[in-house]
Amino acid sequence: MEGLAVTVVRLPDGSERIFDNPVTVLDVAAAIGPGLARAAIAGKINGKLTDVYSQIEGNSELAIITEKDTEGLEIIRHSCAHLLAHAVKELFPEAQVTIGPVVDNGFYYDFSYKRPFTPEDLTAIEKRMLEISKRDLKIERKILERTEAINFFKQQGEHYKAQIIESIPGDQDLSLYSQGNFTDLCRGPHVPATSKIKVFKLMKVAGAYWRGDSNNEMLQRIYGTAWTNKEDQKNYLHRLEEAEKRDHRKLGKQLNLFHTQDEAPGMVFWHPKGWILWQQIEQYMRNILNQNGYQEIRTPQILDKDLWVRSGHWENFRENMFTTNSDERDFAIKPMNCPGHVQIFNQGLRSYRELPIRLAEFGSCHRNEASGALHGIMRVRAFTQDDAHIFCTEDQIQDEVVRFIDLLKIVYSDFGFKELLVKLSTRPQKRVGSETQWDESEAALEAALNEAKLEWELQPGEGAFYGPKIEFSLKDCIGRVWQCGTLQLDFSMPERLGAEYVAEDNSRRVPVMLHRAILGSLERFIGILIENYAGALPLWLSPEQVVVLNISRTQIEYAQAVVTQLKQNGIRTSLDLRNEKITYKIREHSLQKLPYQIIVGDEEVRTNKVAVRNRAGENLGQMTCQALLEHLKEELSLKT
Repeated sequence: MEGLAVTVVRLPDGSERIFDNPVTVLDVAAAIGPGLARAAIAGKINGKLTDVYSQIEGNSELAIITEKDTEGLEIIRHSCAHLLAHAVKELFPEAQVTIGPVVDNGFYYDFSYKRPFTPEDLTAIEKRMLEISKRDLKIERKILERTEAINFFKQQGEHYKAQIIESIPGDQDLSLYSQGNFTDLCRGPHVPATSKIKVFKLMKVAGAYWRGDSNNEMLQRIYGTAWTNKEDQKNYLHRLEEAEKRDHRKLGKQLNLFHTQDEAPGMVFWHPKGWILWQQIEQYMRNILNQNGYQEIRTPQILDKDLWVRSGHWENFRENMFTTNSDERDFAIKPMNCPGHVQIFNQGLRSYRELPIRLAEFGSCHRNEASGALHGIMRVRAFTQDDAHIFCTEDQIQDEVVRFIDLLKIVYSDFGFKELLVKLSTRPQKRVGSETQWDESEAALEAALNEAKLEWELQPGEGAFYGPKIEFSLKDCIGRVWQCGTLQLDFSMPERLGAEYVAEDNSRRVPVMLHRAILGSLERFIGILIENYAGALPLWLSPEQVVVLNISRTQIEYAQAVVTQLKQNGIRTSLDLRNEKITYKIREHSLQKLPYQIIVGDEEVRTNKVAVRNRAGENLGQMTCQALLEHLKEELSLKT
């Protein structure tokens, strides 16, 4: 064996395969078994994703990627974007290709073409993609020198590709992927053949400026979705249909909760019913924060530029801030509440005996979000946070984090969200503070998550520049994930703004600041609630809980008495005495998704009872007002 080059491949299960000649990822898969060779989509050599045709150099660790792996699905989607570009070039040779990345649940590709693509075009493109897939074209990678690559695409009339190459750093390899007569610039990896891309659907066409710059040409962006099997795609398309039905903007209008208009972009006009919903949520949060040792405060909307400079926001967040000028001074409308909270902490000398201090505010903030990013009440420019800051010692961090997690779980559960997803983001490259501080704070957060018995995912390098953070996401009834809660450790801002306390040894120390929110933005959280419940909010949140309907004019007085009794017992009740058929009134109020409809006719007046109908359309029969109240109060107490 002396003199022969031996390749040792270590597999994820710890086993090794030894080859006396150079091998590719596909060779190793074939050596393990023909089934794995057929299933192989890509490889991961020493942690780096690569094509199955890539050669393994020397002793290496190898994982073989199949469609069952997360990376496998991502590679399929990326390869599907190129399949889309291939089909477009076959059908519309004059179209120019640009970029085609993977996005959540799918992909897109941007094209430059002389006319807009039509729905009929999309149908034809999708059909051609299926044809190319069935051709089982081998997808091959080659490396070209920069000038050669630029000339290659220019000769093909692909000027956008040439521009992309010119912007790539000179020390990077330029890899091209070919399938049949179609070649594209791409880092890869790709599936080994077009036949590996089987389940996909083109979704829509949208406009997109070249390189995101409004001064450049408007391109056409074709979105698609791709999956490993038809069932997953069917489920995804069903979720999209459900999401469409649940769109908070449509339901907000239908239920008369709120509206937005051009005169106040990214800002919400709350209608009476919507404001009742808002108040229910705010009062619930106020009560639970009070029970958990928080003190509610209020800070100004507008603060001098100098404070924002000292806090670091002027340098790092200036483009998102609304500013104004008065008395020859520059001011900013607050985009967040933290600097104001530090000012309250700074009033008077603080002792270690007072810590932790928990300051909460339903803080109204403004951020100059891009107009294209605005979306109903989910993404706005004016919003209110259930914001709070905990000032504590380093020794108190873990206990406070555990306390916060326990509170957060109760709140989410009360709103009907039982599934919690958690991510821990650690130190980024650009950061402030000592390594010891980072070590201790990351360890404290990790220990707190483990103490709370939460499963969590690590996001290395994704923390804020001033400290690590925990992100809490909830999952709605159709499986969508919404990031809402955050907890961030901050050693920087208290120091920058002069916060300190007297320690046990009489020294002056800077407190640790925990930034924390549970709901995040109240506007966005209300949007999530509306979509999760499809507008049919639980009884305790419903702006209108009960409507009382009379059948004829002879029951007016009795119906009014029922309303009075319900209102006196804290039930949000309305009265419909219109001279309309009872079936019409029931149908109309059903569209408003009211939890209960109370119907009174001559029989109910005679027996001093009411007929009760719930939101599902079920008749709960006749009952006394007292029995109805007990039924409602039980439901309210359970928050279901």
